Amino acid sequence: MGMVGGGRGAFIGGVHRMAAALDGQIDLVCGAFSSSAEKSKLSGQDLYLPSERTYGTYQEMIETEKSLPADIRMDFVSIVTPNHVHFGPAKMALENGFDVVCDKPVAFNLEEALELKKIVDSSDRIFALTHNYTGYPMVKQARAMIKAGELGTIRKIVVEYPQGWLSNKIEEADLKQASWKQASWRTDPARSGAAGCMGDIGTHAENLAEYITGLKITRLCADLTTFVNGRLLDDDGNVLVHYENGAKGIIYASQISVGEENGLRIRIYGTLAGIDWTQVEPNSLIVKYQDKPRQTIRTAVGNLHPEAQAHTRIPAGHPEGFLEAFANIYRNFAFCLQARLAGKAVDPIYRDFPGIDDGVRGMQFIDRVVQSSQKGAIWVDF
Repeated sequence: MGMVGGGRGAFIGGVHRMAAALDGQIDLVCGAFSSSAEKSKLSGQDLYLPSERTYGTYQEMIETEKSLPADIRMDFVSIVTPNHVHFGPAKMALENGFDVVCDKPVAFNLEEALELKKIVDSSDRIFALTHNYTGYPMVKQARAMIKAGELGTIRKIVVEYPQGWLSNKIEEADLKQASWKQASWRTDPARSGAAGCMGDIGTHAENLAEYITGLKITRLCADLTTFVNGRLLDDDGNVLVHYENGAKGIIYASQISVGEENGLRIRIYGTLAGIDWTQVEPNSLIVKYQDKPRQTIRTAVGNLHPEAQAHTRIPAGHPEGFLEAFANIYRNFAFCLQARLAGKAVDPIYRDFPGIDDGVRGMQFIDRVVQSSQKGAIWVDF
């Protein structure tokens, strides 16, 4: 793996490196870790990389690595930069024969996402998008249950993702603190894109609902608000949603909900049962019935669906969470890449990770939500 971004002081770069390394399938061999060549070099030293494999720019990294012998050069690029620096390195990597893992959202705007999709579709490269919440075993259990018809016909989908860390205008504070540095670019339209809260975490809610149910959004009506005076992007949003089978939904995302940490929760109701999963208690999936007691399904306990069991790593009763969910995406990506390099088929259960189509839908969601809100919270087609 070669990494773009994720240098000193970057939170998400460390998460990606730990996740990629967790199964012993991926080694970090090079990187362009910062827009500052000096900081990139220092970050390479921190990670004990050879100086000649630590680059000042992603362009230099891709060009140099491409010229190395196949058994030495990187096999793929991991992109962990702010949103406005996703498209450039992804495009260049794909066009130079490298596979890509990219943090979400896939690009800065919908136009970039659609162009990137054309490049991926016309190549034989593997592209993974780290919508990491899809990697949790109980999320995969929920998806398998719905696919098997255990909930009946889906009628209602409610997803909420409240945080409180942007309740104050910390983006103007001392950037030496990691959370304040995160706030500075996530609230900046030149680096984050057209949406703030709804682009940052609302897209996770949108993706999780579509992933678990298999249903696509067809129409939506959005109301975005900027509560903190002087902030340039939304910090709270509420969206009414219609799905393709006639199901109705609500997506709520907020970064000014004081006291909330990372409260992602999804509830799905069918004609036979309902399910309830929350990220702060990820090992449990609650199943609710009209005519019998509710059931709690636990990670690694009992007869789970194969899709959930294949993504469970440790024995029952041991917390399994955020890093492992990220690692499931990297592991599955690695298995697919290894199979292609060896000219072999891969077990379909390991082809389960978000890709370019999920990235395009995420950018469409941002585009339509902003459009709807700006026009007075009108209904728009997805």
